[in-house]
Amino acid sequence: MNFDKPINRRGTNCAKWDKMEALYGVCNETGIAMWVADMDFHPPACIREALQAYTDHGVYGYYGNDKAYRDAICWWQENRHGWTIDPSWIFSTHGLVNGTAMCIDAFTSPGDGVVMFTPIYHAFFRVLNASRRSIIQCPLQNENNRFELDFDLYDSLMTGKEKALVFCSPHNPSGRVWTREELRGVADFAERHNLILISDEIHQDIVYPGQKHIPFAIADDSISDRLVIMNAPTKTFNIAGTHTGHVIIPNPELRARFENRMFALGISPNSFGIIMTQAGYSTEGAEWVDAMVGYVAENRRLFEGAIDALPGITSFPLEATYLSWVDFSGTGMSHNEICDRVHKQAGLATNHGGTFGLGGDGHMRFNLATQRYNITSAIDRLNAAFNDLQ
Repeated sequence: MNFDKPINRRGTNCAKWDKMEALYGVCNETGIAMWVADMDFHPPACIREALQAYTDHGVYGYYGNDKAYRDAICWWQENRHGWTIDPSWIFSTHGLVNGTAMCIDAFTSPGDGVVMFTPIYHAFFRVLNASRRSIIQCPLQNENNRFELDFDLYDSLMTGKEKALVFCSPHNPSGRVWTREELRGVADFAERHNLILISDEIHQDIVYPGQKHIPFAIADDSISDRLVIMNAPTKTFNIAGTHTGHVIIPNPELRARFENRMFALGISPNSFGIIMTQAGYSTEGAEWVDAMVGYVAENRRLFEGAIDALPGITSFPLEATYLSWVDFSGTGMSHNEICDRVHKQAGLATNHGGTFGLGGDGHMRFNLATQRYNITSAIDRLNAAFNDLQ
């Protein structure tokens, strides 16, 4: 497991490395891609070997019995997160953006309100706007570069038209790991306002020492009648191109509603995703994840130390995910000036904070799941771009 191994993704129709210039004005040849949330590492050998065996067979027909696939998901949740699930609770979607869209379609109607604690993963806005749902943004409170929940404020923002809450745990973009008490607060909020609680837990496996991800289902047993949990192997093993995600629904009534929409839209998983998921959710896959998290943790240490040494710029301490949330507001610079320095001067492609909703302006999100030489180069470039502040 050599995470330092150079892997050239340029010219491979890779969104992350081949679209920097079109989207951010960062040269595809000399820039460093730190935006799209995938890694620059090979997946674990067990996944590559399983995929190779399948391609060597040479016939790619309809997949049959998926029992081993479902059992692998159950094994992973039980052994890695202490959550016992029934295989019948699992639905496979084409990734979790699709999973979110399916939940919105199954459990709400056009014009209904959907609550989100912002800033939050930007793709959710695209789904909700396209489906003509009303977005209720409940801003997280920034307390010394750590997001906190303010339920008194959120209660005051409710109108009675809200039907669902989309929640991110661990939090994207800040990498916050929610405590059991906080999760119970979210559950109480959903109960008070009769909301279906859709918990996106795709980053559940990328959690750093000293932190522990708690699946929502075991944080508060009382919420199971209105709970939908979404997770996936894609962030965990760097196989996002499979577009494979899991929607897990304990409540039989909600499960029936979701299943009906799956049938109505003709959605079923692809065999490549099934095979790669089954291979990854194993002891070999677990060993790779532990090694990867250790490697990225050192990237995090180097990057946060460098960022926090720049006057007016601070990073949110990263507890989970490989996505660093950086606050530039202390510089007093405009959005355009921040973009000019990060994109044009430093040559770094990053996500703009404003796309994550209320509370995102003045921030950028940096992807740290790359070879260490990219991290050290990015640090040098940022130091040079903001040298006049020192």
